[in-house]
Amino acid sequence: LSQLPGWSVRPDGSIVIATGNDDALGLYRCTPYNSYGTAGESRPTRVLLKDPPAFTVRPKEEYFQEVGRELVIPCAAHGDPPPTITWLKVGSVGKSSAQVDGNSSLVLHPLIKEQHGVWECTATNQVASVTTATSVHVLGTSPHAVTNVSVLPLLLAANISWEPGFDGGYFQRFSVWYTPLARYPPRAHHDWVSLSVPAGAQHLLVENLQPDTSYQFSVLAQNKLGSGPFSQIVTSVPRGFPVTTVPPEPPAMTVHVFLSPPRALTANETVRGVLLRWDPPARASVALSGYALELRQDKGGWEVLERSIPGTDTQVLVPGLIKDAFYEFRLVAFAGSYISDPSNTVNVSTAGMEVYPSRTQLPELLPQPVLAGVIGGICFLSVAVIFSTMAACIMNRRRAARVRKRRQGTSRGAGP
Repeated sequence: LSQLPGWSVRPDGSIVIATGNDDALGLYRCTPYNSYGTAGESRPTRVLLKDPPAFTVRPKEEYFQEVGRELVIPCAAHGDPPPTITWLKVGSVGKSSAQVDGNSSLVLHPLIKEQHGVWECTATNQVASVTTATSVHVLGTSPHAVTNVSVLPLLLAANISWEPGFDGGYFQRFSVWYTPLARYPPRAHHDWVSLSVPAGAQHLLVENLQPDTSYQFSVLAQNKLGSGPFSQIVTSVPRGFPVTTVPPEPPAMTVHVFLSPPRALTANETVRGVLLRWDPPARASVALSGYALELRQDKGGWEVLERSIPGTDTQVLVPGLIKDAFYEFRLVAFAGSYISDPSNTVNVSTAGMEVYPSRTQLPELLPQPVLAGVIGGICFLSVAVIFSTMAACIMNRRRAARVRKRRQGTSRGAGP
């Protein structure tokens, strides 16, 4: 086989002949074998060369003929064995009235409107089948039905378009027919509304339709010999005015914010006060706004000492603590409206410290109730002193006035 170009053997044992010629003619036997030998040859098979059909006469691409006359369309082919010629109208249902003469030509006599269309000539033998086609145009008839009718629903309107059928050899016009879809059986076309289509147009806009109502549409072609058949009926629903609705609010999204507390808070005593140091939070999914410092004295309640420490700072000085007291400090971080958990707590005792004046403290370190009581007491004492001074002045003036009156009376009694 290697000496014959285009010849090969498949894994299943089949022989492949790429190009059939005289070398392929003859008897063939197949012998299967393996390591144990063979069971013998197969029965012989003969290879013969046959010719597929080939057209010797082809019909023209198109034929035009008047209705009622005769039309003969030739078609011939040869092959080995000789092929059989058949004719078929494309799209026809059932057996056509066409005849085939002894030369395999198609004979249409008399030619009728229904024979308009595409015809195929097929040549078939044992080797293959080949087909050729031609178009027959029957002149002098009414128009054929339009095809591919489509309806585009619009706002209270519909746009109808179509593809024209054969005009029968004369100029044709179109009209669009429509009707609302009734609940009772479909009405005849003479009960429908018709609209003329401008000459040469293949579409029409139908307006003033009822919204949300089903309509049926059909297209009719006409020429000087009469009307063709109606197209297929297409049902469509024009669009109505949109109803304004408030779109639903999107579901609330859960945002997970991570803001860990400040780390490693420490306290160191200095000559100016207690210096607190810390490390920023380890995790913060939002930008850090700042810190707030809290303290409590002698295991009391926690109070905010400073709420506006910048987020870039990592230390703060606390002066003016009370001597011989016990303090606790802690720090919280905040980012916008989010506040972290408190940091670790550091303890500071001022017992025995000489750097702080005895029983002195900064106003900002006093609890608010205590500070309010001190200020109220000072105000009360000030008012009492003012009233006492005014009362003393009034009493002195009255005493002086009585003394002057007595002196004046004595002077009048001693006169001549």
